[in-house]
Formats: sequence, structure tokens, C-alpha cells
Amino acid sequence: MTRSADLPSARLLIVGPQGSGKGTQGVRLGEALSIPVISTGDVFRANVSAGTPLGQQVKAIIEAGDLVPDSLTSEIVRDRLTQDDASNGFLLDGYPRNLGQVGDLDAFLEGRGQTLDAVIELSVPRDESIARLSQRAIEQGRTDDTEEVIANRLAIYERETAPILDVYRERGIVDAIDGVGSLDEIADRIAAALAARGITG
Repeated sequence: MTRSADLPSARLLIVGPQGSGKGTQGVRLGEALSIPVISTGDVFRANVSAGTPLGQQVKAIIEAGDLVPDSLTSEIVRDRLTQDDASNGFLLDGYPRNLGQVGDLDAFLEGRGQTLDAVIELSVPRDESIARLSQRAIEQGRTDDTEEVIANRLAIYERETAPILDVYRERGIVDAIDGVGSLDEIADRIAAALAARGITG
């Protein structure tokens, strides 16, 4: 199914701590709505693989062991959002991840006469996130994913990313979704919340 111009727009953001299942639910939602899922990690890798000027900058930064700055992250996401497949909507995963990036995204969308339609917040208790990530580390043989490392990642999320939800709550576009349950149950909750906003597949 292809979304046409007469369908409600679907410019979405999915937010949740590591282990919340947002990557899995994001892929499902993108397929259901026929919109691209735009993950910053995937976009970084695509640019690096293609050897684009932006990708060369990212590669040099990562190889030096540094974090990609907000300005470059925002530039890469803006470039991706101008591609044809994102013209009728998109699902952002992993961006914006702090208040500075919220400002960058707002400015970009305002320049195009657009806004985000909904922000999906996958809520998962901290203990559940740690348990899921610990299990995933065992299944994937990732010995570096210790409980201490996982707890640090969650602390970074709580400190830097969770505050963006307050901004979007003030705009009335956050749908808090219980992220505990089967994949189908969680997907159904997301679909119901979006349908209430007139966004359907």
C-alpha cells in the first residue's frame, strides 16, 4: 500500500529507553503505514558506506572515538528527510535525542510548513529494560553489555532524551504506550493510539 497525498500525514517519532522494543515496533509501524523508518544509526552507516561527504565526516569522528555532534547529526537527518520516500511521512527512531536536536528538527519542519503528528513513547520499567538488554547480550554473546554498562546507557537516556518528551507533551502529541506485553499487543496499542489521531494504515 502506498500512502497518497489525500491520506492524513504520518510524521512520527518513537521514543523509549534501550530495551523498550522501539526498534522492533518502529519497523512494524513503518510497514503498516508505508513510511520509511529513519534511524540515525542506519543513516550514519548508509552515508559512511556510500562515501558521501557527510559520511566521510562521520567516519572520521567515529574512528577518533568521539560522538557525532548535534549539528552534523541534524544535517544528515535533514538530508534524509528531503528524499522522495519521506514526502508522505516518516518515522524517526533515535532522533531527536536531546533538546538541541528538537530545536533543529522544529526549524527544519517549520521551514517546510510541517510539524510532527505524534510522538510514541514506549514506557518500560527500568528493571524490565535491564532484564531485556541482559538477555539480549547473552543471546548475542555481547560480553561488553554488563549490567553496569546497561545502567549507564539508561541513565544517559533519562538525563538527555527523556526531557524531550516534556516539550512534546506540552504540544499534546505524545501517546504513552505500555511497552510490556507481546509484540502484537504492543503494536495494537500503538495502532489504536494513532487511529484516535486519524492516522491509519
